[in-house]
Amino acid sequence: MATIGILIETEDGTVKDTNFGILTAARGQGDGTIISLMMDGSADDAKDVLGKYGANKVVQVSVDGADLSASPDLKARALAAAIENYGLDALLGLASAQGRDIFARLAALMDLPLASDCMAVDLSAKIAKKSHFSGKTFAAVRMSGSVMLCAMRPNAIDAVEAPAAASLEMFTASVKDPGRVKVVEVNKEAADKVDLTEAAVIVTGGRPIASADNYKILSECARLLGGTIGASRAAVDAGFAPHAMQVGQTGKTVSPRLYIGCGLSGSVQHFAGMKTSKVIVAINTDKDAPIFEKCDYGIVGDLFDVVPVLTEVLKEKLK
Repeated sequence: MATIGILIETEDGTVKDTNFGILTAARGQGDGTIISLMMDGSADDAKDVLGKYGANKVVQVSVDGADLSASPDLKARALAAAIENYGLDALLGLASAQGRDIFARLAALMDLPLASDCMAVDLSAKIAKKSHFSGKTFAAVRMSGSVMLCAMRPNAIDAVEAPAAASLEMFTASVKDPGRVKVVEVNKEAADKVDLTEAAVIVTGGRPIASADNYKILSECARLLGGTIGASRAAVDAGFAPHAMQVGQTGKTVSPRLYIGCGLSGSVQHFAGMKTSKVIVAINTDKDAPIFEKCDYGIVGDLFDVVPVLTEVLKEKLK
């Protein structure tokens, strides 16, 4: 029986919904123990919701007299100590900005191989499935090492509830901060914006959006759907949106449940960044646009006509 650890991420003290897909992936590995490791937020507050998705144990990892959020190196050392203490066979987590950082430090510290941005895992065979060559193909990467480290692409695996009686435990790591890095300040985007890489719904505008102000049309629709807005490279290059909003090969790779492309031609570079979306809806005036060959649902029409109508329908439905 495997013992699988899940590194839980929080946002403003609340467990991110994208963690639940990682727990679902761990449950799919057969009988075993699933231990959720928390280094931010309260394990006590999160115990019930993590148990709802199959966690058998929720562990609060800490270091006496130290603020883990101020030192990524100390956080990696504390996590390594927890892995050894609980005899983990594998550690899974999110391939978010925070996850990529901590997993890379952990792999270097423990001299272990790391697979990042994974779409699926087979822990018994020590195989991670990853996208390669801008999404043109997938590779099954066999890993060596005593512990399998995998950072999973957010939303790549649908979350499915499987309630378990999760116990609570505290673990204090006896480690010291090497003092190489100190976090003095974190600047975040506006609180009402959902991170593109973790959004369940994304509404993206292409060059036909014509101006930065016109993104307000998409923003209202995205808000009603509980999502956020994205942009194509053409829109970013034209100065209509910041690079942080760019989806595609030279932007962010996303896997939302719903992706609505407004005025997108469907270039190979853009498709590479969103092809793993569960449902793709395209809105374009050109019936021959390549995006219509890659979407689940297509609407031939002007985004300035279609999106406002969609927004009004959503408002009515959500009353």
